[in-house]
This record gives sequence, structure tokens and C-alpha cells, in this order.
Amino acid sequence: MTREEKAVYYKHNGFNCCQSVIKAMIDSSDSDKEILTNAASGFAVGMGGMEATCGALIGATMMAGIVKPGRKSAITAREILNKFQEYSGATICKDLKGKDTGVVLCECDDCIRNAIRAFNEVLPMESEREG
Repeated sequence: MTREEKAVYYKHNGFNCCQSVIKAMIDSSDSDKEILTNAASGFAVGMGGMEATCGALIGATMMAGIVKPGRKSAITAREILNKFQEYSGATICKDLKGKDTGVVLCECDDCIRNAIRAFNEVLPMESEREG
């Protein structure tokens, strides 16, 4: 099962988009997974109500900070954000879900896949090490 498939599975089994991305991508002990998954719980539905950044994108940028910490992590986050926007059409949950327009740009399952895809393209060596 690919990371994308694992993340979508987690989404359909009680985890939010951010948690699903992190849970599928982290390769460490169960206690580390639990801590990070709990830390990501507040990023559900565009950070508490569809008005902010997509949780899947947040999960991918959190993972980028874990595998490539330091001053350049903001640059890496921007690269992931740009790729995600290219694939998904937006970065804000309410825009992705068409809350104001009625036009859905990207469903949650695809946002999750796109977030992991963006991470893998920006940090290919790190993503290989993680899996």
C-alpha cells in the first residue's frame, strides 16, 4: 500500500486530513506517531472550520519540518504549498470545498494524495528514507 493509499485509509477510519498525512508518512515508534497525530488533531477542517489552510497541506509541511528542520524549512514549506496549489487548485479548505462558490476544486481524498505527492516531489530523498 502506498503512502497516499494509507493516508486515505486513515481519513476514512476516524482521522482528519492532517492526521492522516502524518500517520501515513511518519516512520517511527507508535508513541511518536500518537504524539504527532494528537498534535495534528486541531488542524481538522481547515484549522477548525474550513476557513483556513487545508489540513492535508499542513500535515505535509509539518512532516517537512520533521525531516528537514532548520532555517530552510520555510522555503521547503513554500515549495510544498506551491506544488499542492498546482495540483489541487487552492490551499484554503473552504476554496477547495467550494464553500462560497459551490464548485468543489478538490475532494479531501485527493487533497491528501496531492499533499503527499507535493512532499515527495520537493523532498524526494527524504521521502524515500521515510518509506
